[in-house]
Amino acid sequence: MKKLQSKMQNYQIINVDNSINSGQVFLWKKYNDRWYGVNGQDVLKITNSGNVKSYQNTKTDFFRKTDNIEKIIKSISKDPVTKKAVKHYLGLRILEQDPFQCLISFIVSSNSNIQKIKNSLEKISKKFGTKVEFDNQEFFLFPKPENLAKVSINEIKSCGVGYRANFIKEAANRVVLEKMNFEYLKKCSYQEAKKEICQIPGIGNKVADCIMLFSLNKLEAFPLDRWMIRILEKYYSDKFYLETKTITEKQYEILHEKIVNYFGPFAGYAQQFLFKMERENYQKKWL
Repeated sequence: MKKLQSKMQNYQIINVDNSINSGQVFLWKKYNDRWYGVNGQDVLKITNSGNVKSYQNTKTDFFRKTDNIEKIIKSISKDPVTKKAVKHYLGLRILEQDPFQCLISFIVSSNSNIQKIKNSLEKISKKFGTKVEFDNQEFFLFPKPENLAKVSINEIKSCGVGYRANFIKEAANRVVLEKMNFEYLKKCSYQEAKKEICQIPGIGNKVADCIMLFSLNKLEAFPLDRWMIRILEKYYSDKFYLETKTITEKQYEILHEKIVNYFGPFAGYAQQFLFKMERENYQKKWL
């Protein structure tokens, strides 16, 4: 009985460092033993134990504590590879982010790296967001959709986002004009949400899957970037055979269906554990 209770307690552990340093968020910094991060119109302070304090004094389930993590871990632990990833990075969580910030963040992420994404998003926040003080430190909240919708393409470009400036402005416009409703997208099906998000220029399957996984409760989303393709080829070539190096839209859909059939409805968690493990194996930089 004690062994069972100990195992259940291990599942409940939140590893803050691994969760934040896993490619999900970018506007975060660590001061001493605490993480501070911008989450839309809020700033969050997180201790090593996973306690969250909000600048706006709002309640947030940032670490998705309401997820049945024991059930999820058991569901995705299909083979020695995922079991190893889960064992090494137990406490890694999918983060529940502000949807608009997440939308813009992953538009910016296209064909880029974590440091460049972070730098561009910091510039966007400083240029178009609101300055606040929290714990005697200065932060810039992420711009509201209406703020980004009314500025020029060139102003957005000055933040180092290049050709993505057009996509950022279009995304902001769609939210302002209520052509995109995040609360509806959280409740609708994976396929319906993906179809809606991919209507924004510059958003393809991978970016849509990131947005859905990290801010819209679609835990079956499984973003397939070059890292995940490398992982599938390295560990799962017998299960998810790839005929070409570049994936067409149709191939992406077929592959995603196979992945969900294998890993189950929480496939997004499997993706995050595998992604974290492989990048750590290559000693890649995080925040």
